[in-house]
Amino acid sequence: MEVNKVYLGDCIKVMKEIPPESIDLVFADPPFNIGIKYDKYNDTLSYDEYYKWSKNWIIETYRLLKKEGSIYIAIGDEFAAEINIILKHTGFYFRNWIIWYYTFGQNQRKKFNRAHTHIFYFTKDKEKFKFNSEAIRIPSARQLIYNDRRANPQGKIPDDVWEFSRICGTFKERLADHPCQMPESLLERIIGASSNVNDIVLDPFGGTGTTVAVAKKLKRNYITMDISENYYDVIVKRLNGQIEEIKRNPDTNHQKQRQLFNYDQ
Repeated sequence: MEVNKVYLGDCIKVMKEIPPESIDLVFADPPFNIGIKYDKYNDTLSYDEYYKWSKNWIIETYRLLKKEGSIYIAIGDEFAAEINIILKHTGFYFRNWIIWYYTFGQNQRKKFNRAHTHIFYFTKDKEKFKFNSEAIRIPSARQLIYNDRRANPQGKIPDDVWEFSRICGTFKERLADHPCQMPESLLERIIGASSNVNDIVLDPFGGTGTTVAVAKKLKRNYITMDISENYYDVIVKRLNGQIEEIKRNPDTNHQKQRQLFNYDQ
């Protein structure tokens, strides 16, 4: 299993090829099981099927993480409680239940608009883990508003409610026809906080490749995968700097690389 590669195939099958305790940081934005239309994945599993599947891939990430490794999982309201319980039963230690509040909420017809996602932050070890607070500090109210001399001149560690806009269809950052593109700024905070240069970052659900693109920019190594040929191609092009080609022709493929790294067989 090579690092700095994109793999085509089921995440559990691909992760089984990775040596144990070889990953420093996992970020996962799995399907929420709420009927989102992905290219290949069925997002309408039964409760028991989704729970079992979630448990299986989370257990695999536990095997792969180093002792000082961390995992972040983005999840919706419908299964947030279940994912929290699975993480604890697997052996992970709770650090934060982060709320990602996005300014462009999703309009609803018969309930309040959806304007947040949960992000769970857990570590493999209770005491020993990486947290680079200096890399993620932001200006505090003490500095900006009150001119308080007691304020840390480097700013404060962010609160557990994060405000980042969703990547809407009209945004310049938007790539291809994927329903759940993550903002780079959010991944910069996570990767900066919980990994160091040359560490290995794993994203089991590649999507449009935001995690690995940010990891590469921050001089981390990476591994990611996706079951969709189209999403796989988007990630490869994005990592190669072919952003405009993605926007012009998102369905163009890389057949040779698909054959080389196909774990669906």
